[in-house]
Parts: sequence; C-alpha cells; structure tokens
Amino acid sequence: MQRPLVPLVVAAALLCAGCSGGSGSGSGSGSAREAGRAAKDSPSSSAADHGAAVRAAVAGTKKSSARIDERIEIGDGTTEYVVSIKGEFDWAGAGGRLAVSLRNPAVPGKTSPRMDEIFAGGTVYVGGFAEMAGSWGSIRRDKAEAHYALRAPMNDPEHVLRQVAQMRRISRVGEEKVNGTPTVHYRGVLADETVTLRMAKDMRAKIDSMREQVGGITVYADAWIDRKGRLVRTRLDWPMGTAGVKATMNLSDHGKPVRAKAPDSGKVVPMPDLGGPLAG
Repeated sequence: MQRPLVPLVVAAALLCAGCSGGSGSGSGSGSAREAGRAAKDSPSSSAADHGAAVRAAVAGTKKSSARIDERIEIGDGTTEYVVSIKGEFDWAGAGGRLAVSLRNPAVPGKTSPRMDEIFAGGTVYVGGFAEMAGSWGSIRRDKAEAHYALRAPMNDPEHVLRQVAQMRRISRVGEEKVNGTPTVHYRGVLADETVTLRMAKDMRAKIDSMREQVGGITVYADAWIDRKGRLVRTRLDWPMGTAGVKATMNLSDHGKPVRAKAPDSGKVVPMPDLGGPLAG
C-alpha cells in the first residue's frame, strides 16, 4: 500500500492554543417531515425542538442518497492541507463511490496524492494508485477507524451524519441559502465522546491527554436543512487559535441513483487497517 507522500497532520489537530470549553452528549431520531416543520420554527423555539429538527433531517437524509462534496481544511498556523472528498453515496443501499485527494494550496500545480474508494457489501475498497496496477485494498467498513481529528473512518459519510445527529446545545442561527437552496441553519457543539467516535486508540489517548491539560475542548457543529427536511450542508469545526481543523460537507442531488459495484475479487487484497491522511 502506498505510504502518504505528505507529512502526517496529527500535530495540527492536537495543538492546544485556543482550546477551551466543555461538552456532553445527545442522540435520537425522527422523520424528514418533522425536520421540515421544525425548520420553520421561530428563533424562540426551544433547544429541544432544534435538536429534533437536526436529528430528523439526519434520519431523512439517510433514507436516500446524495452527491457528496466535502472539504477538510487542516492547518497548524503555518501550513495548511486540504482534503477533498467527492462522489456519491447511498445511505439506504449502503454503497457509494468517492474520490479523495490531498493538497497544499501554497504549492499550486504540484501533483496531489489521490485515492479512489468504493463502498459495497459492508466493505470499503481503496485503489487508484499507479503502483497497484489496477488492484484494490479492502477493509470491513465496520472495522475501520479514524486516525485524525474530525475525520471519518475511510471518509464514510454516514459517520459524519452520526456525529451531526449527536449535536447538543443547539441554536437556530437563521435562514440562509446554500448553493441557491433555501435552508435553516442550526449550530451546536459535539460531546467529547462524539469527537472521538470510532477513533483509533492512540489518537483518542492523545486527545484525552490534551483535554486534561487545557481543561476541555470545544468542537462546533453546524447543519443546514432544506424545506424538505434534508441536510444540504454539515460542518464540524475545531478552532485552535491560529491552527485548527474544519470539515464542510455539501450534499446535493438527493435521491439520485448511485452505482457502486465491488471490484473483481481476484484484484482485491484484504487489509487489517488503513491509515494516512487520505484514508482518514
């Protein structure tokens, strides 16, 4: 398997400058219809109503499919890396195709590391590397772990929705347009256990240690819900002074068919774990 061609960016996610605050937990479910009604509530609506709106939008979105366009910005105050994740995903059918790339915007024109992913039959297949000569690595989707802050295991969009559904201390920011679509914008924070959800043990220990040193961390979460009660944008943001990690995922073309076929078994090499900036 190809080793990353760029430095690992764990340090950027662990800088202590500017970290403060605390967190708790939350969960639940609902319907897309409930999300649509809640999205029309006035700013005086209770936090419980806002939470119901977000959870219902997540539940409604997961019943269908969408086009994914995600941008993850990781910086340490001096250098910034951008991970781009684009493709399509069918939550109801548990399948999808994603293309992942990583670049340093300060070095335009430089070839960026790239990886292709196929989600099919409970397995994530990775390929697209020249030296693999058309073969694919594979890992069980439910065994994959996150190795960096605010990254989903193998860039799984369902993991992002699970974290968004667990937002707490939610407020209604207001009505906004996202790529021309009218939405209602909600903002909250993530509980500590939500931030480290399905995170690799060593990375979780580093974040726990940092939390103890600074007295707590604050990770913000935002959700934009359209008039049909579907998510059209999510954002997870961990500001750390001049450093930080911000993951913004845009969802469009809801309900469009997704084609995700597993590679030929003769070209697949099972792997116990996959890490690096591209895999998350």
